[in-house]
Amino acid sequence: MQQFDFTSILERRGRDAIAVDGLGLPGMPGAPREGFDAIPMWVADMNFPTVPAIPRALAERAAHPAYGYFQPTAAYYDAIRWWQRTRNGTEDLPDEAIGYENGVLGGVVSALRAACPRGGPVLVHSPTYIGFTSVLRNNGFAIIHSPLVPDADGVWRMDFDDMERQLAARPIHAAILCSPHNPCGRVWERWELEQAMELFRKYDVTVISDEIWSDLTLDGHRHLPTQQVSDDARRRTVALYAPSKTFNLAGLVGSYHVIYDRRLRDRVRAESGLSHYNNQNVLSMHALVAGYSEEGAAWVDQLRRVLSANVHAALDFFRSIPGVSAATPQATYMVYLDCTGWCAAHGVTMDELQKRGTDVGVAWQDGRPFGGACHIRMNLALPASRVREALDRLARYVFR
Repeated sequence: MQQFDFTSILERRGRDAIAVDGLGLPGMPGAPREGFDAIPMWVADMNFPTVPAIPRALAERAAHPAYGYFQPTAAYYDAIRWWQRTRNGTEDLPDEAIGYENGVLGGVVSALRAACPRGGPVLVHSPTYIGFTSVLRNNGFAIIHSPLVPDADGVWRMDFDDMERQLAARPIHAAILCSPHNPCGRVWERWELEQAMELFRKYDVTVISDEIWSDLTLDGHRHLPTQQVSDDARRRTVALYAPSKTFNLAGLVGSYHVIYDRRLRDRVRAESGLSHYNNQNVLSMHALVAGYSEEGAAWVDQLRRVLSANVHAALDFFRSIPGVSAATPQATYMVYLDCTGWCAAHGVTMDELQKRGTDVGVAWQDGRPFGGACHIRMNLALPASRVREALDRLARYVFR
């Protein structure tokens, strides 16, 4: 079995990575003080070299010195179809249902504009991915939060009663479903998706299902595409995917939608085409084809084992600290830490705690913009040696 490199420390300084080069800039975590190097644990990209098939494919295509207009190739559609069938059990995915998107958030905006009037209310769960908050506010939509609530075992669950109250109280024509959920890391079970989609059917709501994290499930959890829940879910859902989280390709830009219903598809594509922004990058196409391959699948399977081990090591550490808690993520490589009790017991503000970490090079992310009052979001997609170093610094200098 081919083994891939998830242990080498990747030097990213000066290599177009805001994860390290952006530290200390406005709106980003602080730079470390003298004597500490930065361990990037905030923005959601990975600190591993991607699957070797991708740089090989990019080098081969870049070697041909013409980069003019092009159309997506049959290989592009075949790769998506193969990946969705072998990874998610999706059958019967025709070319016409697949459409390029310049990023998942761009696809979210196009779908929202197709589904509801500007200024209209949109249902979204909280805690909320900050990208959703930004695009909703920037495009004039009203954000209607429905909280996720931890159950007795600490597992984040949808509050279906609250969802129905919100849907019944106002003319909500669109909802954003994050599956798997960011930042909570939930992989929704079939019964949860069925119950949510039944509510959306009852109130005739178009569902925009962000499934960008679907490849990065942990500990044997399996992603269920929203469109597989029922015939009605297939009809009313705009599903959004990308290889960017899976293979660390965010800088190449290249996502795609799956929309089965012709009328909904025509409306979304019409919105996407108004500004002529939604044009594919030829290199991102070749990267997707290379990643969505048998080599890419083997790489992702090894990656998931590495991420699962990192997550458990981090959670074991944080659960040893009184006043710090976190649900076990079932997907993604982020943990969402609730530091409320620790801050209160030690008289430390959230700003002070954040700075304590960044001062010693643990570049973690303020969790308050996601909706947590005293939370930190922490990226664990690093070599295990760097995760151990970060936890050691937190023990020695921060949580003391």
